Amino acid sequence: MIVELPDTSTTAISKELIKIRDAGGAFTSGRVLTLLVCSDEGEPTEGAIDAANEASREHPCRVIVVSCGDRRMKSRLDAQIRVGGDAGASEVVVLHLYGELANHGESVVIPFMLPDTPVVTWWPGRPPENPAADPMGQLGRRRITDTNKASDVPAALAERLRTYSPGDSDIAWSQITPWRALLTSALDQPPHSAAVSAEVEGPAGSPAVDLLAGWLHAVLKVPVTRSVGSFKVTLEREAGPLVLCVGMSNQAIISIPGKPDGKVALPGRDIRDCLAEELRRLDPDEIYHLALQGVDGLTRAKDKVHA
Repeated sequence: MIVELPDTSTTAISKELIKIRDAGGAFTSGRVLTLLVCSDEGEPTEGAIDAANEASREHPCRVIVVSCGDRRMKSRLDAQIRVGGDAGASEVVVLHLYGELANHGESVVIPFMLPDTPVVTWWPGRPPENPAADPMGQLGRRRITDTNKASDVPAALAERLRTYSPGDSDIAWSQITPWRALLTSALDQPPHSAAVSAEVEGPAGSPAVDLLAGWLHAVLKVPVTRSVGSFKVTLEREAGPLVLCVGMSNQAIISIPGKPDGKVALPGRDIRDCLAEELRRLDPDEIYHLALQGVDGLTRAKDKVHA
């Protein structure tokens, strides 16, 4: 069910939420958090709402979408309430802010935040320069950005490091969780030999590949080269190289000296999977911070030409 409330007020929206709850269409008692989704003029919101709805099936929440429109217009608040089949396991409150009101989104959302529940702020598009200092970011215990949307990935990752505050995270970081798990598992297998260097190849402009390389540099404390090519991770060890690459049907192939190649089915992760993972933990992610620091120390090679 979708309820449209054009040119409305926070009081009218609150009354409508109570009306819907009393009618049995939504129950806030089972909600475990409030998810703030922040977008600016011209940024699509439907994809973000769909991802939030899917993530809410694992983490029931109230989703508050704040879309800031033209600040030159007269102040106006248009709202939409989604429940039932249009909201997954959540309630979705969509707020379109115009005029001067768009500069005070944090004040508009406060009446709709669930009491005594943690708040997560997510920017599916362009994030503020410093998420932790942003008024919407200050409402959240966790702050999620997405450097996949950046036009200059190295600059965006450098900015994330410069402004890092405990609680910051990134969709690009969640994308590589399975790859980090595979590499960790492979390093635990014999022959046990310390890595002396590493090379991470991947598409140019991929923050996920940069973060994977930065993570290896930070945790292994060895030189890591980030190069452009097909996805491949090579860990040079005294006992021989450990190689992780992608084969046919998107299978992950792990090669270790003296052993047959291991193959693991590793389906791609979309935005819904990554958001659900981010909502599983509300404590600071120190390893993400280490990966950002590691990116700063990478050696960047020229593009490789593959036959």
